[in-house]
Amino acid sequence: MNRRMKNSGLASAALAAFVLMAGCHHKEAAAPAPPPPPAETAPAPTANITATPSSIAPGGSAVLNWTTTDATDVSIDGIGSVPTAGTKTVNPSETTTYHLVARGDGGSTDATATVTVSAPPAPAAPATLTESEFEQNVHPVFFDYDSYSIRPDAQQTIQQDAQFLQSHPSAKIVIAGYCDDRGSAEYNLALGQNRANAAKTALTQAGVDASRIRTISYGKEKQFCTEQNEQCWQQNRRAQFSLDQ
Repeated sequence: MNRRMKNSGLASAALAAFVLMAGCHHKEAAAPAPPPPPAETAPAPTANITATPSSIAPGGSAVLNWTTTDATDVSIDGIGSVPTAGTKTVNPSETTTYHLVARGDGGSTDATATVTVSAPPAPAAPATLTESEFEQNVHPVFFDYDSYSIRPDAQQTIQQDAQFLQSHPSAKIVIAGYCDDRGSAEYNLALGQNRANAAKTALTQAGVDASRIRTISYGKEKQFCTEQNEQCWQQNRRAQFSLDQ
């Protein structure tokens, strides 16, 4: 009897120890997963537009210059879709505000430039310049490849041209933009127009009345030099000035 009770007690103790050990080895809860990183936000577009000059006489013209960043769609009211950066000659008959809207993955923004049309100027005296005298005193400006920025070495040329033109206020001129023969005809026509507009803006900023200046682009249609080397290509990348007869 005592032996049976002793064995029963040992069994009970073993069962209790097993239950206790099982309770001590329960599975711990898994740590929560970290939150996903925040999605990258596309940068908001920026836009800037200027008009040079900002005031013109009736029948005159101004050059719009605009730049944007992080934009995929750019438009100007009254003009329509335009490149993300560029220039355009406008001839408003009355005071006009040009409203540019730039849209991109990061949203949209806008900018404006106003061209004021002033009272008609006094009649100008007839031009007395000869073509030969003009060519001796008004010199072309040259551009880098695929660029319409006025280079530092062309600034002095622009200043000298402007001084001569201011001393002959009745003379009207044509600025023609040219390119070398690389690239498509369509692309070079646009580039040539930008070069002519850039030269017009520089002359206007130097004091020449914008109403005296007309621009045109020949792209790569008319070459000053036909050899296939950089020296020759440089001669073709120019804004050429001539009297507007």
